[in-house]
Order: sequence, then structure tokens, then C-alpha cells
Amino acid sequence: MKIKILNKSSFPTPDYKTAGASGIDLYANIEGPIALKPLETVLIPTGLYLSIPDGYEGQIRARSGLALKHGITLANGIGTIDSDYRGELGVILINLSKKEYIINKGDRIAQLVFIKYEKVQFEEVDALDNTTRGEGGFGHTGY
Repeated sequence: MKIKILNKSSFPTPDYKTAGASGIDLYANIEGPIALKPLETVLIPTGLYLSIPDGYEGQIRARSGLALKHGITLANGIGTIDSDYRGELGVILINLSKKEYIINKGDRIAQLVFIKYEKVQFEEVDALDNTTRGEGGFGHTGY
């Protein structure tokens, strides 16, 4: 599958770093350092614009190293890029640590994964089919 990309960033077009990688790194396309204080949220531009085909979405995901070593993750869990969005990709970072973290121009701040999806049609019914689990929700199995 090919994705059209408009790269207005200061960096080369992103690519996969290894043969088995599912995500590509996104870089902070900022002029100078940004200090991210504890529990602060900031939108970091990437300088990238995409044209994603129908039936696919882009998912912006946290980088595990940033989360583990510095407590930096995505404020929205996973960011969804719809196929009809044509604006700049931005990454919403949050600092969950107790220390300020500096984001520098060119830092790898997130990764982008493309996922195929299917649209559904809802069928309204009066009742749902029964299962062994039924309505058992959060923690119902004891874990």
C-alpha cells in the first residue's frame, strides 16, 4: 500500500528502521526546545501531512522508551488519523513523571502505524444473544 505524504518538516521522510517494524518514528518539528513540566500537555507538530486511503487509519502511538525512561506518553492514548484528514500531524504529549522533560528539535516523539479497518452497520434489536460471560465486566474473572 502507498501513502501519499507531504513533508514540510526539517527531516527526511520517515521510514521503517527494521524489517519487522510496524511503526515509523515521528520527529518533533519545532524551532527550539520545549520544556514539558510534570502533568503538562503539549501539542508537538511533525511537519507531515498524509493522504490515507479509504479503509485505513493512521494510529499515533507512544514510544515505549520515552514512557519507561521519562514518563512521556500520549495524552489521548492512541491518536487516530482518519482517511479524510489532510491537516498536519500533531502529537499530544503528556509528562506523567515528577521531573521536567525537554523536547528538542528532531527528537523521536511517537510512532505511526497504519491499520486496515471495516465500517459497520448497526442492526437494532430488542435483545442480544447470550454468552457464558454475559454482562460480566471489569474484574469479573477475579483479575
